[in-house]
Amino acid sequence: MSASAVARNYAGTLFELAARDGSEAEYGRLIEEIGDLYATVPDFQRFLEVPAVSLFEKKEAIQAALSGRAPDLFVRFLLVILDRHRQRAIPGIAHAYRDLLDEKAGRVRATVTLPFEADDRVRSEVVSALERRFEREVVPEFHEDPKILGGVIIRVGDELLDASLRRQLEQMRRELYCDGGNEK
Repeated sequence: MSASAVARNYAGTLFELAARDGSEAEYGRLIEEIGDLYATVPDFQRFLEVPAVSLFEKKEAIQAALSGRAPDLFVRFLLVILDRHRQRAIPGIAHAYRDLLDEKAGRVRATVTLPFEADDRVRSEVVSALERRFEREVVPEFHEDPKILGGVIIRVGDELLDASLRRQLEQMRRELYCDGGNEK
């Protein structure tokens, strides 16, 4: 089973557990924090990965760190992840869980790449256009990449909208130098 499928399965289970008492947003915040910690703090990642630290010690540390800060059901979920040696999947679980929260809330996430830093007006126009296109709330993430020369590249889920000047120039080059796949 692929890592993303494993992450989706665990995220689905966590989402079902959270839905029992309407704690989906709280569990989302918690798994996001743990996922970010695992992805950005090498000492935490090493602690969970290194065989020299026993499973018992890892579980004790997680329980102590989250005692009073997280619901017992959430902590038990993390302990099962440790039992099954799936700690490397934690960031993927957090990402898949966020997708489930977005789906429930009727929103989509968009990665928007422009050749310049977007000001508030540009951000607002892009978000408005995307919300009209997808008929859902859009949560944007803006990036700057001068290599695209002009235009915009937008990714929403598996869909890629590439209206960059670079892509248009590459397409023109192919059309100029190729005739139906045959070089001139």
